[in-house]
Amino acid sequence: MWYLSEGQPSIKCMAHSLQSLLSGMNLFLSHLNITFRRDPTNFRPRINKLESTKDREQKAAGSYYYLDD
Repeated sequence: MWYLSEGQPSIKCMAHSLQSLLSGMNLFLSHLNITFRRDPTNFRPRINKLESTKDREQKAAGSYYYLDD
């Protein structure tokens, strides 16, 4: 489970409730504007290149963290 907060600590911050790995990673990565996929051979997370086909597809679907390739 993930507990997420965003903003500036002690100044302006918003806390989110506990979330699953998938929804927590999607929210976190959307703030960073990057997408991840899992490598099909060794299952390690890989960052998609910015504006690549896979990056654009995942952002359009709202899926910044993709478990299966």
